[in-house]
Amino acid sequence: MTTISQTAGRSLRPSSSGFFSTLVNAAYGLFDRLERRSAVKTLNELDDRALRDIGINRSQIEDAVYGQFKAELTRYL
Repeated sequence: MTTISQTAGRSLRPSSSGFFSTLVNAAYGLFDRLERRSAVKTLNELDDRALRDIGINRSQIEDAVYGQFKAELTRYL
């Protein structure tokens, strides 16, 4: 079974300014986007029963990965 990264919710971006930090921020943004796409793909590969076990259904996968699902998830915690 494939695992989803534990760093999806954490920001690793540096706080300094300038060209180099802009370049680094762009790289982190790209890495974050690729990681979230991988999480969506992994969740789409699960069956409906496994998704129910973690508290979402198939139509809520992208909202859950991109953080737009928090109000619904906190209801079950």
